[in-house]
Amino acid sequence: MKVQTLKNTPVHKMTEMNCGNSDAKRHCTRRRIGTHNGTFHCDEALACFLLRQLPENKDAEIIRTRNQAVLDMCDIVVDVGGVYDPTKHRYDHHQRSFSHSMNSLWPDKPWMTKLSSAGLVYLHFGERILRSIKSIADADDSKVQAIFDKVYENFMEEIDAIDNGIAQCDEKPRYLITTNLSSRVKHLNPDWMDLNPDEEGGFQKAMELTGLEFLDRVNYYSNSWWPARELVESAIDRRFEVDSSGEVLVFQQGGCPWKEHLFALEESKKIDKSIKYVLYTDQNGKWRVQCVPVSSNSFTNRLSLLEKWCGLRNEELCALSGIAGCIFVHANGFIGGNETYEGALQMARMSLAQAK
Repeated sequence: MKVQTLKNTPVHKMTEMNCGNSDAKRHCTRRRIGTHNGTFHCDEALACFLLRQLPENKDAEIIRTRNQAVLDMCDIVVDVGGVYDPTKHRYDHHQRSFSHSMNSLWPDKPWMTKLSSAGLVYLHFGERILRSIKSIADADDSKVQAIFDKVYENFMEEIDAIDNGIAQCDEKPRYLITTNLSSRVKHLNPDWMDLNPDEEGGFQKAMELTGLEFLDRVNYYSNSWWPARELVESAIDRRFEVDSSGEVLVFQQGGCPWKEHLFALEESKKIDKSIKYVLYTDQNGKWRVQCVPVSSNSFTNRLSLLEKWCGLRNEELCALSGIAGCIFVHANGFIGGNETYEGALQMARMSLAQAK
């Protein structure tokens, strides 16, 4: 759908342009989403895409301008205008008076990052937007809420932070990341040496790019991440059948995203003795024993595999450990492999014994 960029068009000219003939009058009933023209960014491109996912905005026209009179005629305005007022559907975050985060507007949510226009739209319309997506349309409230949180934490918050100039860490980073979504949208803007700049086309591409990544992330959490919860919960409930310590899990299927579910379920089930290892099959039908990290994004293990095994493979590892079928133990001790379930379980049990 075409994006309309208006620079200094008088409001009455805009009205004439849109409503001057019968075909245009039909379009006059279309809702209008206003945002600024000029250099575009990830947040307003995504905000416009998200708003169009709602049934009432499906055919909405995107008006890109800084003319306040034109913006006043829009049904929704994002990232421009200097006003945050959800009762009037105004969602700007640049004004000095604005300092809201997800937490300040929705106290049950933990995120303290200042919101951008994308974050504001997601906060106010996110649940409805998620339910407009086929994979979630019939989901129960617990699934929708879980996916809402995951998408904000692992997708939206980054966009909010970058647009508001919030550094990821307090110290100087060791290297630059220039391929994130916000950077890729930035590169869709016309080049300063471009003789025929197509700002409108670039913004359309930005909406498509941000929208595709948003939908990909939502569908991953709906179709892969959420179903894994049931598998992890089942493994936790059966953990004492695997080992009397209750510190080893076996997943009936490998490759599932298990870490975050494990931490959440340990907390909700009030498990006192933390789980140390998980066993599962790889793509070749061999068995893996993997250490549980101290947190989902940590490289530190709750309990590593035996240090003397690290970096060894095959016969050498079998000879040292006394366990048949050993394939490898990673140099950092966070994962190992064995030909059989029994061998992988024995590797976990021997490693557990080091902590006794």
